[in-house]
Amino acid sequence: MKPGIFGRTYPFQTSGEIFAAAKRDGFAAVQFNLSGLGLPSLPAELNEAALSGVAEAASAAELELAALSGTYNMAHPDRDARQAGRRGLANVMRAATLIGAPLVTLCTGSRDAKDMWKAHPDNGSDAAWCDMREELDAALDLAGRYGLKLGIEPEPGNVVRDARAARRLLGEVGTAPLGIVLDAANLVGTDLPRQSEIMREAIDLLGNALVLAHAKDMDAHEHVTCPGDGAVDLVGFTALLRQAGYDGALVGHGFDAADSARAGRYLAALVEGGV
Repeated sequence: MKPGIFGRTYPFQTSGEIFAAAKRDGFAAVQFNLSGLGLPSLPAELNEAALSGVAEAASAAELELAALSGTYNMAHPDRDARQAGRRGLANVMRAATLIGAPLVTLCTGSRDAKDMWKAHPDNGSDAAWCDMREELDAALDLAGRYGLKLGIEPEPGNVVRDARAARRLLGEVGTAPLGIVLDAANLVGTDLPRQSEIMREAIDLLGNALVLAHAKDMDAHEHVTCPGDGAVDLVGFTALLRQAGYDGALVGHGFDAADSARAGRYLAALVEGGV
């Protein structure tokens, strides 16, 4: 494994600045977002000229471009909103091929029209699942044409809310280029007393499909902290990832840029087994 960071952690608008900061802070991989180039995260039109030099800047900093964010609300209750998101995702996929990111991360979404990360009573409905699947099927078709992998993350506020729902989805899509992004904090939520059991179940169900791992940490009140400062058992989570044979990026996020160097040191020690 290697320590990674969300590129949007840094308040910069050029890839060179972002990658230089990530390298300085001890990271070996970056999950990138087009906002780091001053572009919309999900652009209605793609300014390909703005992507020039991104791959070269990552290479110069000796960083892996682990993924590019393509999140939009795949379960939005309004079809027009979903279709607008789909068009933006197509531009993100094109961008991923141009900058050399092999993976695009998605959000299975929520019936909440204002916040795709917020739980809604209708998220468990057949209609929400069908709408999400329609969007995902279109995304998988595009990914196949571009030679990309897609990653979805089980999150309590989304249609795919836990490891069992993610396993169901993988079973439905079969051999499509879909994998799992696993975040211990998002798996556990407020159920910290059962976190070891929840993490173990997720690895048992999804360990063979992991394409990316996140190391978000939070306290007992769900306030995100610098990795190592919160109540999430990141040591145990990393051990489970290792047992599953995962050897990709372990991406920290949610903390302030002022804490990035400290986060880099912690994650580097974590993946080396020194914590």
